[in-house]
Amino acid sequence: MAQVTVSIDGKQYRMACDEGQEEHLIGLAERFDRYVLHLKESFGEIGDQRLTVMAGIMIMDELSELQKRVMGMESEILTLRKTRDDALSKADKNDAALTGALGSLADRMETLAGTLTTRKE
Repeated sequence: MAQVTVSIDGKQYRMACDEGQEEHLIGLAERFDRYVLHLKESFGEIGDQRLTVMAGIMIMDELSELQKRVMGMESEILTLRKTRDDALSKADKNDAALTGALGSLADRMETLAGTLTTRKE
């Protein structure tokens, strides 16, 4: 386990993390610290615990909104995939019909050519 020291509201915290995750953890702590700083600037000194709880609630609110957006996008992706699959199926049917029609036309042309050749002789 790796260890890093992060700073939240001017206080240092030593934390453990998986090897290779140090920079990620430091970045998360810096983002969280910005929330705490924003709240501190907005409300003043209201206590560490209250600031932490308020910052956590703000983050959870943002997470909730992002989850709603992701669910909407997933729904849109499913709709787009269905539309694509329907279009591909329709295109396959059209290709099959066109191939059949061209095959019939070729047969008729060969029959006609055969008839014309027979009449010339």
